[in-house]
Amino acid sequence: MAHGNELSATEAARAGLERVAELTGKETSAVTEVSPTDEGWLIGVEVVEENRIPSSSDMLAIYELETDLSGEVVSYRRTKRYPRGAGNAGNGG
Repeated sequence: MAHGNELSATEAARAGLERVAELTGKETSAVTEVSPTDEGWLIGVEVVEENRIPSSSDMLAIYELETDLSGEVVSYRRTKRYPRGAGNAGNGG
């Protein structure tokens, strides 16, 4: 841990992956963003929303998670949904 109960960026990213998996019940793929905020961390996580055959047609999503300095979830939301291969071109969309 960084200072006392405060998470480092690496710990926040790892916690973000775990929390989004717990909240959505879906497979997490990657951390797309870790940014400090005044009160904690903003973490972007890519999630496999729908597994399809072939896997190149899977549906993915980006979830944004806000935590406090100790890693407790303050809020989360899906910010983008897209087919695999379309990439994460910018925010929103």
